[in-house]
Amino acid sequence: MTVYQKLFSVLLIGLCCTTVVAQQLQTIDRIYDSKIQTVLLFPQVGTNPNDPALTLNPPVISLDEQVPLQLEFDDLTADYRSFRARLVHCNADWQRSVLNDIEFTYEYNDNPITDYQVSLNTKIPYYHYRFTIPRVKLPGNYVLVVYDERNRNNILFTRRFSTYQNRVTVAASVRFSTDPARQFSDQQIDLALNYKGYQVISPQDDFKVVIRQNYRDDREIRGLRPTNVLAFDQVLEYRLIDLSNTMPGGNEFRFFDTRTVLSRANYIDRIDRNADRNIAYVQVDQPRSRGAYIQSDDFNGLFVIDHRETGNGATNADYIETIFTLRIPEVPNVDVFVNGAFNFWQLNDRNRMSFDSILGAYRASILLKQGVYNYDYVVQTTNPPKVDEAYIEGSYSSTENDYEVFVYHRPPAARADQLIAYQKLGVNKRR
Repeated sequence: MTVYQKLFSVLLIGLCCTTVVAQQLQTIDRIYDSKIQTVLLFPQVGTNPNDPALTLNPPVISLDEQVPLQLEFDDLTADYRSFRARLVHCNADWQRSVLNDIEFTYEYNDNPITDYQVSLNTKIPYYHYRFTIPRVKLPGNYVLVVYDERNRNNILFTRRFSTYQNRVTVAASVRFSTDPARQFSDQQIDLALNYKGYQVISPQDDFKVVIRQNYRDDREIRGLRPTNVLAFDQVLEYRLIDLSNTMPGGNEFRFFDTRTVLSRANYIDRIDRNADRNIAYVQVDQPRSRGAYIQSDDFNGLFVIDHRETGNGATNADYIETIFTLRIPEVPNVDVFVNGAFNFWQLNDRNRMSFDSILGAYRASILLKQGVYNYDYVVQTTNPPKVDEAYIEGSYSSTENDYEVFVYHRPPAARADQLIAYQKLGVNKRR
């Protein structure tokens, strides 16, 4: 076999493996292996790479600033396992694009994850892994796929991230809804898009605008059409009167602090320090859907991992069985969930609550790493399936929220959507 034949065989095997992974892949944030916990993906900004607050930044980076994305996760099997990572390119709708790996990567798209540490002095042992995401060529949407090196079909988890290059200008603002019936509950996002100097054939049709609230993929506005096209100024205005650019303001998130188990921190009722694990009971919660809005500071649903005694949450923070209690009467034909970024905003068996008739309250037990967590409660009707976050928490236009504006475009002769503008803005920010 010649050198060229060997090279062709290697490439063919790689393409086959890629096809297998792609066929099983869901391009969402999801953990498939229950032993994988606390999957964090964030930009490495600032001078302190171990600052726990770094994880409060969304995995959205500029290709022009050379800021790397850092992946961290834990394996609770407490045995070393060999993992590999690869990238999948997606269009604006997060569907896999037709691009080949060589079109969006600088190097071979299959990397071993070799940086790991063993947990220290924890009752629940784990391996902590780190991986720096390789640079990509194109601005757009990507899914990081981590799988077992010994079995490429065994996908452990997937995480979304985006890269952008600002080629057009976005001017956005947030205010309460112009609808009198919703002005106290909803927030409205108005924006204008200046594409001067950017080549586009049909600006009113070619740009795809996405608005996201609090970095949540379940809180997005898509499909907006410009209300005004200023052709001479090369500006598109999005000031919709049909209220399609409004979102419920929600409420400030509840939170609790488990950075230490030596004493009770904020909103922790008690801690049981058993031989095999620690159990933390979050203070009993009540509904907040009635009454006036109450101002409080939060992480907008996110969380940070930290360990008060050592300052090293990566390997010194233990996993704690965290008990949530919501005191409300049993609600027929609905499921109640503890919601937050700790579960990728997904509603499943991990964060589902069950009604305890003796306590007269809903309860859930979730294994969480030590830190400070934001959360809230949502209900989901079974028939038809519908999620209602305001039923327990309420919704107020005075709530402090973060918003992101993504602008996608597929340039002429390009084969995939590119992220050509990104802006982050807030509303009701506290000074």
